[in-house]
Amino acid sequence: MVLQIIFYFMDLKKHIQAIVDFPKKGIVFRDISPLLNDPKAFESMIIAMAKLSENFQYTHLLAVESRGFIIASALAFYLKKPLMLARKAGKLPPPTVKESYGLEYGNDQLEIKENLVERGSKFLIIDDVLATGGTIIACQKLLKKINCQALGAIVLVELNDLNGYKNLQENNIKFKSLLNF
Repeated sequence: MVLQIIFYFMDLKKHIQAIVDFPKKGIVFRDISPLLNDPKAFESMIIAMAKLSENFQYTHLLAVESRGFIIASALAFYLKKPLMLARKAGKLPPPTVKESYGLEYGNDQLEIKENLVERGSKFLIIDDVLATGGTIIACQKLLKKINCQALGAIVLVELNDLNGYKNLQENNIKFKSLLNF
């Protein structure tokens, strides 16, 4: 327990690199690779994310492709919760449901399995970064399509300048972030 408390207070921001003009000019990409490469920082992040998840009464986790898979998988293991994947279109075998959404630098589509969980399951959406909120809003819509509920979302990094939090509020999505830039 003492070890967990020490990890919980580790400064995780120093493990996030800013990559300017990636993936295109004008974007500052927040790279979590250094955090994932440090076992103590990674463990600290999972413990802290587990603490954030205590604000929600969920039954399942929904992991957003691709870096969200890394965080949500470890979190599902740590919390002993079922995990479902929101993948890029065409990556899951049928039957699936699909939703289009906008990114800060383009558009994309996500899919989830249509028949994997019971109707009425309550999900917490897990992703690495909140930018505009489009990905999380798409996940909320996907869950509605399979008669499940998105109780909220947690992310490792929130990009304050892109108003994602405001967009989530407008869509009635409760939200917590671990780090803000």
